[in-house]
Amino acid sequence: MVDIFSKKKRSEIMRNIRSKNTGPEKRFRKELRNMKIKHFRHGKNLPGKPDFILPEYKMAVFINGCFWHSHTCIDGRTPKSNSQYWRDKIEANKKRDKRNYRRLRGLGWQAVNIWECKLVQGVRRVARHIQKLS
Repeated sequence: MVDIFSKKKRSEIMRNIRSKNTGPEKRFRKELRNMKIKHFRHGKNLPGKPDFILPEYKMAVFINGCFWHSHTCIDGRTPKSNSQYWRDKIEANKKRDKRNYRRLRGLGWQAVNIWECKLVQGVRRVARHIQKLS
């Protein structure tokens, strides 16, 4: 199926999708505060602009949407309509993620990926796991 939008219109639509201060990020931030883990949001100076930076542990945390980064859960399925477009888009996201994680490791940072569905299942459990990694 061919994309029904022009490249310019598709780009405009994609730009309007919220990528900061999402519900999962807010829940995770609240849990980090409750656990008194010092953190900063949206590391603009690090590769990939991590959602959270835990400087004490030199850890960059990415909260990835299951759809946008092709998780194996039910939310990570490719839509049936315009599927080639979505496969290409998601594959580009995955390649960019790998490149950013590699660059972070090269700078001495630990890159941690948290799936959105895992946060829904239990924010506290994920935050404790992060604490154990540090």
